Amino acid sequence: MSGQIRKKIQKKFKIRGYSLKVDALDEILSFVNQFPDAEEEAIDLLLDNLQLETLKSSVIDKEPIKRVVSLLLEADGATVDESPGPASSRSAIRVTDAFLVPKFRYDLVKKQFYEYTGRLPVHGEASSKAAVYKDRFLLLFQRVSRDEHFSRPAFDTELSHFGSCEISPIQSLVIHKGRRWVMGLISQLEDGHFYLEDLTASVEVDLSKAKITTGLFTENTIVVAEGEMQSDGIFQVITCGFPPLEDRDKSLKSHAGLDFFGGGALTKEETLRLADLERRAVNDMFVIISDIWLDNDEVMGKLATILDGFENVEVVPSLFVFMGNFCSHPCNLAFNSYSSLRLQFGKLGKMIEAHPRIKEHSRFLLIPGPDDAGPSTVIPRCALPKYLTEELSNTVPNAIFSSNPCRVKFYTQEIVFFRQDLLYRMRRSCLITPSTEETEDPFEHLVATLTHQSHLCPLPLMVQPIIWNYDHSLHLYPTPNTIVLGDKSEQKAFKYTGITCFNPVV
Repeated sequence: MSGQIRKKIQKKFKIRGYSLKVDALDEILSFVNQFPDAEEEAIDLLLDNLQLETLKSSVIDKEPIKRVVSLLLEADGATVDESPGPASSRSAIRVTDAFLVPKFRYDLVKKQFYEYTGRLPVHGEASSKAAVYKDRFLLLFQRVSRDEHFSRPAFDTELSHFGSCEISPIQSLVIHKGRRWVMGLISQLEDGHFYLEDLTASVEVDLSKAKITTGLFTENTIVVAEGEMQSDGIFQVITCGFPPLEDRDKSLKSHAGLDFFGGGALTKEETLRLADLERRAVNDMFVIISDIWLDNDEVMGKLATILDGFENVEVVPSLFVFMGNFCSHPCNLAFNSYSSLRLQFGKLGKMIEAHPRIKEHSRFLLIPGPDDAGPSTVIPRCALPKYLTEELSNTVPNAIFSSNPCRVKFYTQEIVFFRQDLLYRMRRSCLITPSTEETEDPFEHLVATLTHQSHLCPLPLMVQPIIWNYDHSLHLYPTPNTIVLGDKSEQKAFKYTGITCFNPVV
């Protein structure tokens, strides 16, 4: 009987994407055996609550299982109508490191995504660089193919062409005359000459007379353009814009069961249960601050004031998000103060320890900035080195050190955090002066670009290097509920097509 239950446990955990170590399996078996007539319900309950834990890997060891089992046994007599307290709020926060985000690729023949399960070395081969652009293109292409304005008519009638803008392969421009709609990646194959590339061919384009939509058009962005082929072989662009957005719910429905965000796929029942808990968690609050210079007395004094204020409120924040840089000087080869920076992280831990309510009930997420200590300036950046954060983590067990960018799931809400000085660099890389027809606000142009491109950093690789095999961790598809950009530009908030994007106070 015990052997059958073991197999059942392993099967259910495998369906959810987990692998169990031996000690974790023994711990689960011990818990399930306490419910001899309801083994399956006990396993499902354990899995549901494990989804709310912050897991560093899909390979589960004994520790997270013990935490979940303890919470379940403590709550055995609790009623369903009880309001979620600090402990349940904490467990509702799931942090996913960029290097643990599942990778999906689109099959153009089968017209569906499949999870890539191969190795993802940090140092990719040359083919990995080409795959970056191919994956980005196919991600947007499958989205556009479902858009009613760009989808191919079912019946070839005069009426069906009304309002339809079918996308033509760039290769077909050679034989088809007149105005055509194409979709491609802007690239500079020759100095001063820009091209549009898709999976079939490339064509030189003239963007000088193009009417553009809202956004920042840089090299490596993917656009949908209407134009006409000229006799000299140049495609004269008349109208140029980004691929249309797709509603988040429509994306989720189209790819039901696939976990693009990371942190585990949820069933419909689990989503409804979490949505109900979310509605009742009215007191939960996140505090987000960037550029916390630990070596600056004025900054640390103001941080102490913030902690003092929240220590005395009735309900303390569920999560503090501290985004780098954590030092006023870039931690490059000329930086020789790593030992003092380690001590300063230790002082931050003591400052938090001096606020017992915050230390007990809040969690702390630390995300490195572009100039913080790390292997390179390439993104995604790994978490802060353990050497620097060891004293802090010993003092504050609730501290989580994650990558940049990183993803946080709060009940059903999906939040992406990215600390990068993006606006200035995107504006410098623009090929066309941004349109002022809809807005003159550069931040709104930036938000439109990121959401339509479904990518956190659509800059040329020479401007911002990206680890080729982990470019998928920068994808914004399906669109998250919230994007937090830790940018050096002024504090801003902008809601765009249902997505909230803001730049926190520095």
